[in-house]
Amino acid sequence: MEWVGDARLAAGPEAAWYLEAAFTPGAHIGSVYDDPMTPIVVTRIEELTTIRVPSGRLVVDAPWDDDEIWEYGRGLPTRPPRELAVSIPPGVYRVEIAWTTGPYEFFGEPCDGVETAATRLCVSDDPVAGWEMALGVDEDIDRLRAGDKPRFSSDANVGCFADAGAWTTLSAPFRKVVDGIPAPRDTDGMNGPGRCREPHPSACHRRNR
Repeated sequence: MEWVGDARLAAGPEAAWYLEAAFTPGAHIGSVYDDPMTPIVVTRIEELTTIRVPSGRLVVDAPWDDDEIWEYGRGLPTRPPRELAVSIPPGVYRVEIAWTTGPYEFFGEPCDGVETAATRLCVSDDPVAGWEMALGVDEDIDRLRAGDKPRFSSDANVGCFADAGAWTTLSAPFRKVVDGIPAPRDTDGMNGPGRCREPHPSACHRRNR
């Protein structure tokens, strides 16, 4: 992706380290809660699915918001999705997920501690030279204050990648489920939002050499 090259958007050392380590098999990205001697280790990177982005306009957002359930049920307009200001070449992109393990005990029972550390949309295979926060189309870099992090909110810890031109259609099944109405299964992993179990709060994109 293109990059702005502004220090106000650059990832700090801790965030940059995590973004690199999370997709490096064998890397230690922390320790098990209440057990600092047991590391959380990245075990493998899995290609989860592919997503079509025919318009090149990418949304990184949650498919629903608890504050808008009333509007969903009545078919009223809701806030626009968080579309990134930087577009990508139209095409099909793979989604990868990083798996980790950190064994622990729960009420005396051993647990493998298998979890997901991060999910990414691979828009390029070029080496990563650095990381910066991605602005949305309605966000102004000159209005950022020290410590601000452009982000989307998620009530249920769910986020997704999706083509901006198809956002209304792709997010509709999620919103019908939230409102208690059975959702038609008319989308699949090739088209629908790529679901991320534990999204990073700010949409970051990589800066290529």
